[in-house]
Amino acid sequence: MARRIATNTRVDHDALLEFLRSRRHGILVTTRGDGSPQLSPVTYGVDGAGRVVVSTYPDRAKAVNLRRRPAASLLALGEDFNDAWVQVDGTAEVLDVPDSVEPLVEYYRVAAGQEHPDWDEYRQAMVDQGKSLVRLTIERWGPVATGGFPARLADS
Repeated sequence: MARRIATNTRVDHDALLEFLRSRRHGILVTTRGDGSPQLSPVTYGVDGAGRVVVSTYPDRAKAVNLRRRPAASLLALGEDFNDAWVQVDGTAEVLDVPDSVEPLVEYYRVAAGQEHPDWDEYRQAMVDQGKSLVRLTIERWGPVATGGFPARLADS
């Protein structure tokens, strides 16, 4: 049986955004107060400005951590464990109600890939729930990668 060979494909910014938009699941990495990493599984989207957006609540660890230290990373994953992935790094901001409401509308559109049946109801729910939005401005990224054996072991 042929071995699956690991890949690392460098991509430009436009190709990165296309790749990120083809996925919805990720791991957001922020920094706890003691300096250790905090990892949060998230559903994300990419807004019209090319930022990674994540819905949350103001008291969740990711929001609290980002208010203290805005550096963050996201590992964008596919539906299957063996799918390609990419890590993006950047600076995040946390928006709270009322400033988060319209960006949460865009988040819904890009994360769900569809329109909500009642936007007024959605907006009110976001206010009632006190929802926040994380926006991660991408400053660097790694290659789009897949797991597997090193190429030198392909025929071993």
